[in-house]
Amino acid sequence: MHSEKIGWIGTGVMGSAMAGHMLKAGHSLSVFTRTRAKAEPLIAKGAAWCENPKSVAEASHVVFTMVGYPDDVEQIVLGENGILSAAKSGTVLVDMTTSKPSLAEKIFQEAEKKGVQALDAPVSGGDVGAREAKLAIMVGGTQETFNKILPLFKLMGETIAFMGGPGKGQHTKMCNQILIASTMIGTVESLLYAARSGLGPEAVIDIIGKGAAGSWAINTLGRRITASNYEPGFFIKHFVKDMGIAIEESKQLGLSLPGLALANKLYVAAMAMGYENLGTQALYLLLERMNERGPDTPVA
Repeated sequence: MHSEKIGWIGTGVMGSAMAGHMLKAGHSLSVFTRTRAKAEPLIAKGAAWCENPKSVAEASHVVFTMVGYPDDVEQIVLGENGILSAAKSGTVLVDMTTSKPSLAEKIFQEAEKKGVQALDAPVSGGDVGAREAKLAIMVGGTQETFNKILPLFKLMGETIAFMGGPGKGQHTKMCNQILIASTMIGTVESLLYAARSGLGPEAVIDIIGKGAAGSWAINTLGRRITASNYEPGFFIKHFVKDMGIAIEESKQLGLSLPGLALANKLYVAAMAMGYENLGTQALYLLLERMNERGPDTPVA
């Protein structure tokens, strides 16, 4: 793919690394994030700073967004100084935030009115996947636009799939988060059991992580737990946001998902304990504290 004028909005834990791959590949990059200091490493490598999303759109052919919450996405894309207020016909907008499927559909429709092509393309893989360009990217929109942006997706991920029309990328990410939610409970409970029974948690991960119980959660986040590393690869507060979207969507689909509901309850309790800015593996700290008070302690 020839050099593109790329805009990037949102340079947090994952966004900064993802945008960095664009620079490394030789593309020009215009960036905006609410806290300029978070963009400084990219600016030092040659990215141009923009004062707002509108300025990013004016300077770019393709604009990526990777922010925190659906409200952020809506303001950045559809707000007074948002991307669509200035994006030229033919621009491609790619939202990589985990957001509401209904918002992805709305953005697609509003973008289409301006001749702008929109994709919803949430990712999975956390900070490690972002740094190593090994993300899974699930995309909704049109096949034509997906094919056009695929070379850029390949700079950030290894597993990339077109899932269908607008919103289908976000629906796929909800499937991902629903699976992770219950898996994280199992990961934490397994390691608590290992510690209480006198086993070496690392040795336990070495063996069960290669069998039927193996998962990214136990092999990656489990090892962070054993190292008492609760730094965020993915914030608890953002995971609670994602589970909230999944619960809302499930109700609209007439689904009851008790595993998701339990995980959400536990993570909300973790936020109440002040863990919202830690990584999702900090669920271990909550269950550890619960068990200090006795196994029958209510969640919240």
